[in-house]
Amino acid sequence: MPRPLTILAHRYESGRDLPMLVWRFPQPVRAVASGPLGGGIGLRQWVVNATVHREYDRLDPDEHLREIADALGLTGPGTGLLTAVDVGEAVTVSQEGVDVVATVGLGHPTLAAAPDAPHGPVGTINIVALLPVTLSDAALVNAVVTATEAKVQALWEHGVAATGTASDAVFVGCVADSGGEVEPFGGPRSTWGARLARAVHSAVRTGTRQWFGLTETSRP
Repeated sequence: MPRPLTILAHRYESGRDLPMLVWRFPQPVRAVASGPLGGGIGLRQWVVNATVHREYDRLDPDEHLREIADALGLTGPGTGLLTAVDVGEAVTVSQEGVDVVATVGLGHPTLAAAPDAPHGPVGTINIVALLPVTLSDAALVNAVVTATEAKVQALWEHGVAATGTASDAVFVGCVADSGGEVEPFGGPRSTWGARLARAVHSAVRTGTRQWFGLTETSRP
């Protein structure tokens, strides 16, 4: 997979200078995503992970992200993610052919099966992962599960008794089907699922330590 052009950009919004991470793919990638804009499975040409202010209260994040994408000149299908974390402090891990960028915010960690409570984007873990192979649809979905399990493992290893936050999002992209071999599995003991798990675990572990001030900031 050709490496995407990744930039750290800024926009002026709500009286603040806010950073954004922007990925532009040389060729469309096949992806699964849970972002407010461009979620689901399909071809994606770009990804934006945008910082918003802590008092963020817009009820149309998809439209907001579309406005951001338009201002950046991004065209075609893409995915947008939001977080109140400074994305300039994202953690990048590239190992075993897998690239992962994680922004880790733990303002409101929660257990998935906890009682309902309102949560905004203050505490958000966003994960963008890219694999240099073609995954089947089932493997893509399984890769999301694998990435989530690796995230939870990293949190618990650092004493965070939570499965994440209520606003976490994930993007897993792979090579679009070119008629070659398709990887049928994305679980943690499959070849590429295991590599994805290790990369996500490493990124979230480092991001968690950063959140608690235990390590220096790592920038993409």
